[in-house]
Order: sequence, then structure tokens, then C-alpha cells
Amino acid sequence: MIVTKEDHLYEESRRAWNRAIQMYPLQIIYCKNKEEVSRALLWAKEHGYPIRIRSGRHHYEGYSTGNDVVVIDVSQMNGIQVDEENELVTVEGGVRNRALYEAVCQLGYPFPGGGCPTVGVAGLVLGGGWGYSARMLGLSCDSLIEVEMIDVDGNCIKANAMTHPELFWALKGAGGGNFGIVVSMTFKLPKKNPTATLIQLEYKHMNTEARLELVKAWQTLFETLPHHTNMKMALYNSKEKGIGIAITGVCYGSQQEAFETIKPLIMPAKEMLLKLNECSVLEINRIIQDSHPDYEKYKSTGRFVYKTYNEEQIQSLLEIVDSKPEASDYTAITFYGLGGQIQATSKRKSAVFYRDARFILGFQSVWEDDRAKAENCTWLLEHFPIIEALTEGSFINFPLAELTDYKKAYYGDYKEPLENIKAQYDPENRLHFPQGL
Repeated sequence: MIVTKEDHLYEESRRAWNRAIQMYPLQIIYCKNKEEVSRALLWAKEHGYPIRIRSGRHHYEGYSTGNDVVVIDVSQMNGIQVDEENELVTVEGGVRNRALYEAVCQLGYPFPGGGCPTVGVAGLVLGGGWGYSARMLGLSCDSLIEVEMIDVDGNCIKANAMTHPELFWALKGAGGGNFGIVVSMTFKLPKKNPTATLIQLEYKHMNTEARLELVKAWQTLFETLPHHTNMKMALYNSKEKGIGIAITGVCYGSQQEAFETIKPLIMPAKEMLLKLNECSVLEINRIIQDSHPDYEKYKSTGRFVYKTYNEEQIQSLLEIVDSKPEASDYTAITFYGLGGQIQATSKRKSAVFYRDARFILGFQSVWEDDRAKAENCTWLLEHFPIIEALTEGSFINFPLAELTDYKKAYYGDYKEPLENIKAQYDPENRLHFPQGL
């Protein structure tokens, strides 16, 4: 199906998950199989149209769409094949998180996917892929064993550890669209682990001293946190709930084990919510995914934390959160847990350069009124230098359009080898995207 600007489906078809992104592509080509992807790519190439590739519509800066471009949408390619005998699962390029969890978790397998239900699996994996199972199972890309991709000449090629190994390495962490259009991915399934405990801990209306102590306790906890537990902690300022901290996590153990694990994070407070729900991994993923809104309007980015912050540095982060712009409904600085199997996996196995960091630090502002966009974006960019000074590199799945040397920020010392692989598979740079290789 092809949707143009004159089509009655155009307005809905052009929308991104981030409603702050307002782009008007020339046309959107919905592909149902790899042959249609190949034809769409070659047609756009023949006519000289810029190309964007879209699956879940979740690109933070809207690089899966654009003005007067051809969007090749693979969201209708959503087949999933589970091979229990060989412990494999193969997904087409348009499969999203919820569908994959439903397929594998019902059989008792956990999976190192993401938290938001409508994020495309391919985009998640191509950027590395953080999730609540990552400390136990590694990043999403660490379970990847083969990729099927349409290259710039319309050919379907398979990349794995034996065939096109340099391309396979690059596809695991260098971001989407740089080398071709992914039409399928095959993953090694982990051992069955059908139950776990969902951790939900929140403190509302916290004062500065309490927040300081909790951030320090969080940092200390992660020094010895068991690999089968991972969490994220949001330091937030909400129009609805005030200033507080929310912690969400998954422990692949019993409710009692989860409680003992997070005990250092439990402190006296008038407004504390603690829920420990021991249930199926499928139900845990459903609860986490259902907590996400259907869409948002936001400006956001992410960096990597390597150091343990002292009180002065923590205070500087809290002051950013406290300075929420009037036009913002929600601002947050969020620590996403790394370490465990993420760090234990050799850096040579993927293009994820910053996998040995302690945390990903997310920074965002969310609003509802369209008129609030400029104020929120300005606020985030004005405070970004403070975040930048306390962190290293940038997480390509949480990109920022305003980065100056974005290649160095995303790829670190892998910048040059990735550019060489790009030149091999797309020598004329036909697949050129904003902040692309």
C-alpha cells in the first residue's frame, strides 16, 4: 500500500509516536514482504528521493520520517517463528515488543527486549537494546545470531558470525538504516524462566536530603546487585505528582529475594508505594508495557554514566529536575541499570562501544500543549552541558539532534571501522540519514 499526501489515510500514516515530531513525507510505502521492500528501495533510488525506514515510529528525533522523503514502512511484516527444538526465534522487520513478548513468554522464555510495547524490535536491537532483563541476558543485540537485510542495490543478504561478519558486528549497535533495511532477525532463546518478581517502588513529594540519600544508596546497591535483577530509577518533577523518585525493576527470583535485594532503597517516608508482584514473566511485561501512554510529546536524550557521583554532582542533577519549565508536564533524569552480563560480554562482539558503563542516564521533558514545545526544548538544551560534563558518549537509541560530533558521541573508538563498513555496503551513501554514518 502506498499513501500519498492526497490520501485520506495520510494524516494518521505520517504521525510519529513522539507527537512533537511533525513531518510531511512525500509518500509512505507499506511493505508486506522483503520483495516489496526491495522494489520500494530501488524505486526511490531510481527517482532520487531520500529514504527513511520505519517500523515502530519511535525515533526520538523523528529520523524514521522526514519532509518530502519516501518512508519505507515495514510494520506490516510482523511474522514470528519460534523454533523450540533449536531454541531460536525469528521475527520479521516490523515486529514490535509486545508481539514478541507474547510469543516467547507464553512458552516460558524471558527475552531481553524493551519496555515500551510499540517500539520496533529491529530498531531496538540495531541500537543495542536496553531492557529489564539485560543484566541477566545481555543487551538485545547480544542474543542476535543472524540478520536478513535488503542492501542499497535491492539484494537480500544474510549477515551472521560466518557470513558478512563485519556487517553483522556493525548491525549490533550502530543504529538503524546505516547499511540497509532489516527484514528479519533471528535470536537465540535463553533458558526457560517463566516467573519473576516485578519491583515497583515510588516516593512522592520528596525533599532534597531524602533524594540525595536515595541516589547514593542506588549507586552503592549496583556495585553488588545480582545479575538476575535490573532496575531503572527516575528522578522526576511531575505536574500531577510533584517531586519524587520512581523505581521499576525485574528480579528473576522470588518476592522475598526481590525484597532483600532492594532493602537498601527502602527508607521512612509518608508517601511511599512498594509493590512486589511475583508472577509470570509474560504478566510482568504486560504490566510494564501497559504503563506506557499511547503517545507523548517530548524532547529527550541519553548518555552513559561511568563514575560514582558525589553529593555535589547529585545535587546538580536534582537542581535540573527541580527547575522544570512551567510549560512542562513531566521532567525526569533516569538511571537505567547496566553491568551484569552487559559488561561481561566482550566489547569485540558488537558495535556497542559504551557497554562497560554503570548506567544510561536519560534526560527528558514531556508536555501536552503544542505551544509548549519551544520552551521545553530550550530548557533541555540549556541544561544539557551539565549532563554532558557528568557523562560520556551518547546512547544512539536516545539520540539528540543538536550533538556536534555525533559520530564520536555514539560510536566512540568504533567510529572509523563503522565508517569503513558503511563505505563497503553503501559506497555512494544512498542511505543517508540525519546523523547517519
